[in-house]
Amino acid sequence: MVKNALAERVTGERLLSNREKPTPEAVRRRPISREFQYPEHPAERTQQPRLFSMNLSFEVLQVLDAIDRTGTFASAAETLHKVPSSLSYLVQKLELDLGVKLFDRTGRRATLTHAGRVVVEEGRRLLEAAEALEFKAKRIEHGWESELHIAVDEIIPFDLLWHHVSEFYKLKLDTKLHLSKEVLGGSWDALLTRRADLVVGAAGDPPPIPNLMARPIGSLKHVFVVAPDHPLASIPGPLTLDMVARHRAVAIGDTSRKLAPRTIALAVNQEVLTVPTLEAKLAAQIRGLAAGTIPECLAVDALNQGELVQKEVTGMRDVTHFYLAWRDDESGKALQWWVDQLDRPDLIDEVVQQRALHG
Repeated sequence: MVKNALAERVTGERLLSNREKPTPEAVRRRPISREFQYPEHPAERTQQPRLFSMNLSFEVLQVLDAIDRTGTFASAAETLHKVPSSLSYLVQKLELDLGVKLFDRTGRRATLTHAGRVVVEEGRRLLEAAEALEFKAKRIEHGWESELHIAVDEIIPFDLLWHHVSEFYKLKLDTKLHLSKEVLGGSWDALLTRRADLVVGAAGDPPPIPNLMARPIGSLKHVFVVAPDHPLASIPGPLTLDMVARHRAVAIGDTSRKLAPRTIALAVNQEVLTVPTLEAKLAAQIRGLAAGTIPECLAVDALNQGELVQKEVTGMRDVTHFYLAWRDDESGKALQWWVDQLDRPDLIDEVVQQRALHG
């Protein structure tokens, strides 16, 4: 029997020795008993967001504000449609949580302590910010843009817009207005590159821009003018384009960034003085530095005073059409409001009638 037991032991040891020894990886993956857990590797820990317990709430800030404004807990409770005991509980709990005394209750009126005054005043700022945020979210949800960029062509004076800006602000929206100036093709380019949501007074034929909406708002007549002592002034009869091309022209620099720059009444290889504004262009022509076309409404005073001479040029275009333009793929309520105000076929006529270009 002893021999049999010994044989079984030897056989068992041989069987154990023939088994495949577990690898360290296999050992690590073995189920771990509840009594012991391997410590978690720092790299495998999941970062949990830290949660802060806030003692202040918008409700208690509103309560503090009401008590300070009305002077008593009872009056504040009436204003907030609550019972005075609920207000007293909220304030006492807040004082306990913060470890500071907010009100001096020795008199008939609830008087704020210095710490209480700080909490109330800062709390009011928080309440105003929260109200503004809620209002802004609702406006955006209902289609009002947070910002609106309006580009105005150099031909359009800002005086034409101030009334509409004032009316827009009366709506008390959170939409921020950004007004800018563009010249010639730069107005169309502003829409193409989305640096403007709306363009007032885009000049010339509309280029191919995706989702473009363009409404005519009128036309302006241009006149070719030179100083009285300019060589072209003494030539009798109508001028030809070749005659004009031999002399320096003055033009406003096109503000296009992506589209090809546009020019008005310029010949190929003609010498050009480039200026930034219509006023600078007019001044250069009055001084005899260059010749060129200019809106008649801007030149009329100089013509009447003899500072400029008008000359007829055969074959030169003398009318420019202007547009109110936008893209309808991202239109919101603020944009639509401005379109409704400015979508008038006689808008440019107002520029001429008011002679606002001098402003």
